[in-house]
Amino acid sequence: MVINRGHSGEDLLLAVILTDKDRKIQWTNDDFTQITGYHLKEVKGKKPSILQGQNTEPDVVQEIRRALSNILPIKTEITNYRKNGQEYLCKLVIYPLFNENEEHTHYLAFEIDGDKIKEDSDISIMQLQPRYRSSSLSNVKALDIYVRLNLLFEREKIYLDPTLKLKNLTNRLGTNTRYLSQVVNRETGNNVLYFINKYRIEEAKKKIQDPNLKHLTTYGIAQLCGFRNKSTFYKVFKEFEGLTPKDYLRELNK
Repeated sequence: MVINRGHSGEDLLLAVILTDKDRKIQWTNDDFTQITGYHLKEVKGKKPSILQGQNTEPDVVQEIRRALSNILPIKTEITNYRKNGQEYLCKLVIYPLFNENEEHTHYLAFEIDGDKIKEDSDISIMQLQPRYRSSSLSNVKALDIYVRLNLLFEREKIYLDPTLKLKNLTNRLGTNTRYLSQVVNRETGNNVLYFINKYRIEEAKKKIQDPNLKHLTTYGIAQLCGFRNKSTFYKVFKEFEGLTPKDYLRELNK
């Protein structure tokens, strides 16, 4: 599913790959197919090495094997090949997964096409995060939705749209409102509105500090960040920061 745009104007896709502890593929998402050309039925039961070829770096292969053999997460880049034989730079993060008894059961990988996305520092899921190391198998598909939701917010900044509705998000993510609400609650402990407001407040904090926007009132800043109501902005800002926007700016100036 196409969820947003990369820096070059290309569609940003994030492949999610689940393997068993022997590194045999159990499940992939639709973005994996769009990036590699392989459907799940073609790779299920095979190892991700099916994507490797003549110019795949042996030292990177060994680096990945060492990390996974020691049941450690790893972030790296490797030359992979699509089904049609075309090579591409694969940026990837791999996490070992554990069951409720802390027994190692699977590996979970997130991958993007490095030929289209040169810089991944603003894609949070592509940075090593200890929290994903303990994701259980039952949460993997829900995590796929949550990852794509984060990408939608981080890359496309859809939260800046003051008319944004839950239905808009579910349509973009190919799910339903009930399940999306469950996923967000499971991953964050909060509801979707809280998730949206968190991004809006972070954006407001950046804009409050932007010298090029000093001519704007705090409500003017709020409108740029997706808030339609001044009192709502002040209330939400204080809930997140413990200060009003004006007090926050005053503290910054100190």
